[in-house]
Amino acid sequence: MVEEVVGVVAAVGAGALVYLVAAARVVKQYERGLVFRLGRLHGDVRLPGFNLIVPGVERLRKVNMQIVTMPVPAQEGISRDNVTVRVDAVVYFKVVDPSAAIVNVEDYRFAVSQMAQTSLRSIIGKSELDDLLSNREKLNQGLELMIDSPAVEWGVTIDRVEIKDVSLPDTMKRSMARQAEADRERRARLINADAEYQASKKLAQAARQMADTPSALQLRLLQTVMAVAAEKNSTLVLPIPVELLRFLERGAQPPAERSGLAESPGLAESPGPAESPGPAESPAPAESPAPAENSGEAESPGHAGTADRAEITERAAGLTDQAAEAMEKLRRAVEQ
Repeated sequence: MVEEVVGVVAAVGAGALVYLVAAARVVKQYERGLVFRLGRLHGDVRLPGFNLIVPGVERLRKVNMQIVTMPVPAQEGISRDNVTVRVDAVVYFKVVDPSAAIVNVEDYRFAVSQMAQTSLRSIIGKSELDDLLSNREKLNQGLELMIDSPAVEWGVTIDRVEIKDVSLPDTMKRSMARQAEADRERRARLINADAEYQASKKLAQAARQMADTPSALQLRLLQTVMAVAAEKNSTLVLPIPVELLRFLERGAQPPAERSGLAESPGLAESPGPAESPGPAESPAPAESPAPAENSGEAESPGHAGTADRAEITERAAGLTDQAAEAMEKLRRAVEQ
């Protein structure tokens, strides 16, 4: 009798152990459990830990509550400014209502993936190329709202949506590169023009200052020569002042023209025929002296002014010859 009781107890214990093993379920910390009794959702959501169900009658469905990172395949579309682009993105979402995620939708992961792809194509068609390249924050927010609106009924919330990469055709890349290069060139020219404008103002101030002090121009010329000579070049460029060229030009003119251009103080003071009257001062054509009388007028009291002009002419001719010799020597030195 005792043996029968022991056998029954052992059999009951074994059956209880088997039932316990079959009914025991462990829900992890990042999961939630849903119990379906004969196909119907029963009870509340099972929390993490050890849980028991009725074997053969109930079935436990676990739902992951972690944030899911889902890459969205690259979608090709035409932007609003008629540019063909290829855009891919990534979606971060998580389940907030396990019952709705399991009951309301067949596969919430697949549903979110398809919704993300269609929303991405819609965003591409509504946006311009510049927005896709530089204004991605606004596009990310719009894409998140488009995906999150239907996902609320699925017990899923969209945590974040990011556009990863925008692929452009090679022709568009080259066009953008040329545009950027042209813009840089335009900015460089504007900066250079502004610098020239500021430099011209400073040079105008310097020119006015040198006009007040003529010796400053000579000092500046000597500084230029020293700067060129300091580089140890075989060729020395020596600028010639414009005043010297004008002086040489006057010296190369005939004596009659030089006498009219170079006015001496004696001419202004000598009265009578020595003053060269203009057309307005001559009384009448009949009173103009004949060529024979001009020789007599040359011997009038104004002959001192004529002598001065002749002396100036001789000096100018001498200086012209000296300048020519100096230029010839300079040319020979440069050739050597």
